[in-house]
Amino acid sequence: MAHDALTSVEVRRSRRRTATVSAYRDGGRTIVAIPARFSRAQEREWVAKMVARLEDKERRRRPSDQELMDRAGELSAKYLGGSAKPSSVRWSANQGRRWGSCTLLDGSIRISTRLQGMPSWVLDYVLLHELAHLLHAGHGPEFWRILEVYPKTDRARGFLEGASFTQDDPGTATPDDEQD
Repeated sequence: MAHDALTSVEVRRSRRRTATVSAYRDGGRTIVAIPARFSRAQEREWVAKMVARLEDKERRRRPSDQELMDRAGELSAKYLGGSAKPSSVRWSANQGRRWGSCTLLDGSIRISTRLQGMPSWVLDYVLLHELAHLLHAGHGPEFWRILEVYPKTDRARGFLEGASFTQDDPGTATPDDEQD
C-alpha cells in the first residue's frame, strides 16, 4: 500500500481483469484495480496515472472561488450576452435550504457547498440562476425567459429537486419550493 499526501492507496490485483485499470475513492482510501499480470513498474505507473485522474476530476467538481467567478463570467458571456457582472462569486456553507443566493446591492453571489461534487451542468444552472437575478430580481415570467437560453434548465431543476428530497425530511419538502 502506497501513500499520497491526502489518502492511502490500496492496489487490488485481479486475475479476471485483463486489460483495464480503474480507480475510485472509498472514504479516505483510493482503490486502484489492476490486472494481476502487471509488473511492479506498471503498477506504480498506473497508480500515479489513476490518482492524478481522480484528483483532476475532483478539482473540476469542486472549483475554487476564483474558478467559480471565472465560470460565472463564461456563462454570462455565453448565455446572457455578458450583461450579468457579479462583483464576487464564492462557496458558502451557510445557505440553509438554498442552492445559491445573490445580493443585488453589491452584486455578490454565494453558491452552497452542497453543490460540490454535483455534475457541472447542475452547478452551471445554479450559477446562471443567480446571474439572472442580477438582471431580474424576482421569479416572474421575465426571469424564467432569461433562463430559457440554458438548454439544461429543466433537467438541472429536476436534479436539484431530487437532491433536496434526499437531503431534507420528505415530509417537509414541497415540490414547488424555489431554492436559489
